[in-house]
Amino acid sequence: MPSIRAIRPGHHPFPFLLYGEWVLVGIALMSEFSPNLLPRSGGFPAAALMVILGFGALGLWLPTRPLGLKIAHVVLQFSLIVLAARLSTLGLRLFPLLQVVLVLRSCLLFDRWGRLLITSVTFVFFLGMAQHRLQSLDRALPPRLGGRLMSQLIGIRLNLVVMFLLLLVFLLLLMNALISERERREELRQANQKLRESAAQIEKLAMNQERTRIAREIHDSLGHALTGLNIQLEGALKLWDANPEQARAFVTQAKEMGSTALQETRQAVATLRQPPLWQQDLATAIAPLTQRLQQVTGVVPDMVVDCPHLPESLKLTVYRIVQEALTNVCKYAQATQVSIAIQPLPDASRLTITIQDNGVGFNPQDNTTGFGLRGIQERAKAEGGQVQLTSAPGQGCILTVWLPLPLEVA
Repeated sequence: MPSIRAIRPGHHPFPFLLYGEWVLVGIALMSEFSPNLLPRSGGFPAAALMVILGFGALGLWLPTRPLGLKIAHVVLQFSLIVLAARLSTLGLRLFPLLQVVLVLRSCLLFDRWGRLLITSVTFVFFLGMAQHRLQSLDRALPPRLGGRLMSQLIGIRLNLVVMFLLLLVFLLLLMNALISERERREELRQANQKLRESAAQIEKLAMNQERTRIAREIHDSLGHALTGLNIQLEGALKLWDANPEQARAFVTQAKEMGSTALQETRQAVATLRQPPLWQQDLATAIAPLTQRLQQVTGVVPDMVVDCPHLPESLKLTVYRIVQEALTNVCKYAQATQVSIAIQPLPDASRLTITIQDNGVGFNPQDNTTGFGLRGIQERAKAEGGQVQLTSAPGQGCILTVWLPLPLEVA
């Protein structure tokens, strides 16, 4: 069953129309107290006043759905107008005022065609009541006056009919314009609300992305240096008594890595504003990473970097992927051979990053929580790329990343 909705005074779309209704209903009430040269017998003025008040009270509750309830509301208003005219001793001389109120209310209940239909019915209703009053007046006039006055009354009535028709047309056009303007404002309000909601969602998404980016930057920039620092300190502790000179060398390297980590910490905030590879080619940027790998593990990696000029964002992605992969080699691989290859495919559609080692290897399905590998996957996905990890215990590891190249690069 459809829910019932109604217009009430507290949220009337056009409060000035509600005040206008009360004024028109008040004028109709006061007309019942005005003198009349030809009062009608058999009327019930008190009852007529109550009916008019009831008609006015209907304006305090205008159903907007369902359709059956709206139609019943309009029929009830027509019925009250007829009843008030029948009960009035004056024949409700100003009944057109109530019909104007009815048209105004119906414009708030129905669509454009519904308003036109109700307005047309109201005009026909007005013609019927006007004809009825004219016939009643003809019967009430003395025979010697009726013939001379009727022709004048018919002319007056005709003028009133034309004026009332013009009034209804004006009201219909006015209400259509007001309602259309209100609908446009409501659509604009809803559009603005959606824009505000979208802006809030975008801001929230941007904040989440920025948090993720900051986490990646901290992990990528500091993780590599701190991993090497930890390995050097572990080596120094193991050789502290057996080989003090080698332990001292490890501590010295750890001191250098600590200084590097401190420097990268200071640069972390600047990195969030400006890429760390600013005005550097990829091979130059990756060289310190391979040097650090050599310092920590003693392995000199084989490196091939053959790629076109990349956009800064894509270049940073490649750098971070290589950095994280070499960090994992330092931490877990125990490798004696490492190779790095960054090359485009023959059709220049994608850039291939391949990092291979002969270390202890692992089962990729067992490594589901590492932030480093997840960061590589997220970075590749953000660029529309793919990641493939091939490894097994005792068989080393091969990390392959494919990143699409922009058309202007390809």
